[in-house]
Amino acid sequence: MDPQLALLLAAVLLDALLGDPNYRLHPIRVLGHGSIALEHGLFARGWAGRLAGVLHGLAVTLGALGAWWLVHLGLDALHPLLGWLWDVYIAYSLLCTRDLLEHGRRVLAVLDDLPAARERLRWLVSRDTEGLDRGAVVRATIESLAENLTDGVLTPLWALALLGIPGLIMAKAISSLDSMVGYRTERYRRFGWAAARADDLLHWLPARLSVPLLAVAAALTGQHWRAVLPAARCWHGALASPNSGWSEAAAAGALHVRLAGPVSYHGAWQDKPWMGDAAWPEDLAADDLRRALRLVAVAAALAVVVALGMFLVVRG
Repeated sequence: MDPQLALLLAAVLLDALLGDPNYRLHPIRVLGHGSIALEHGLFARGWAGRLAGVLHGLAVTLGALGAWWLVHLGLDALHPLLGWLWDVYIAYSLLCTRDLLEHGRRVLAVLDDLPAARERLRWLVSRDTEGLDRGAVVRATIESLAENLTDGVLTPLWALALLGIPGLIMAKAISSLDSMVGYRTERYRRFGWAAARADDLLHWLPARLSVPLLAVAAALTGQHWRAVLPAARCWHGALASPNSGWSEAAAAGALHVRLAGPVSYHGAWQDKPWMGDAAWPEDLAADDLRRALRLVAVAAALAVVVALGMFLVVRG
């Protein structure tokens, strides 16, 4: 078997069986610590503009690539199998499909205990969770599952299939940088501009390809597959992000539920528009979350099939 195909299959299988490893030296945590240290160093010197943000992003991304490559070269010199195993470890560590689904299941498991459900929801969303009723907790969980289907599953998986480990590392570095500095706050409005724009570009195509993927997943799980494309077309613009709205609106159509709507961030309410037909329910329950978890799980499995197809096409 082609070693790169074996690597792709091994990483997907390990992620499905074991989930995301949780320990201090996880590659994303190491990248985050490096990013924060460099950011503080730049700000201490008064470098807080767009150019500094570009340099910061390049340094973090190239640093991550360089660290992987140096270890790979050293291990490969000892034995090619060691270099391959290192690559499998990195790929497995940077895929997070099972982890995404597990976060959703953890909310579902305590949904009858509203304070506990709100606490677990905080691991998935940045909005204020205090005071949310059960329907709002379910809505927020479904929205996070749908959004992260693109950011956390499709983009990294397909980057690995098309570009190998370097593509996967670059994709995860860009996503991580956006989650750390890509905010429209006073501190990051200019400094985080490059990270936010790079993240928008990175997920542009996967976000739109999530729509047919969710339509097929809806058909396979007995959901409303015919409503997926019309819902995505109609409501993808409800969010400020150029990408997140596609998969969230598609999920709303597949499940025939209303998502989004008014939400509070840091104590301030934002009057966001609803996604979904006015006749669809917004007061959601445990069964709606179960259906969403099945939908996203099947879409993720289909994404693996697409990744294998991409790999075979690229490899000729």
